Amino acid sequence: MGDASMVGLMGRVTGTVGPGLVGEVIVRVRGGAEHFLAYAADSGARIESGTVVMVVEHLPPRTVYVTPAYDG
Repeated sequence: MGDASMVGLMGRVTGTVGPGLVGEVIVRVRGGAEHFLAYAADSGARIESGTVVMVVEHLPPRTVYVTPAYDG
């Protein structure tokens, strides 16, 4: 799956994403759900487990940059 097709997909944080941390997200892709290593698009942000996120960048094969999908 190419970079462009991952951008915009929604996922859920399964391991906290934040400064100094390599987090983890699960994203529904290719007819299933897959885990990806995750970094915050805003390098100073902390995104807690359970937060719904959107993929803003994909670095193949298994790394994504994410941002919270909803304010609040």
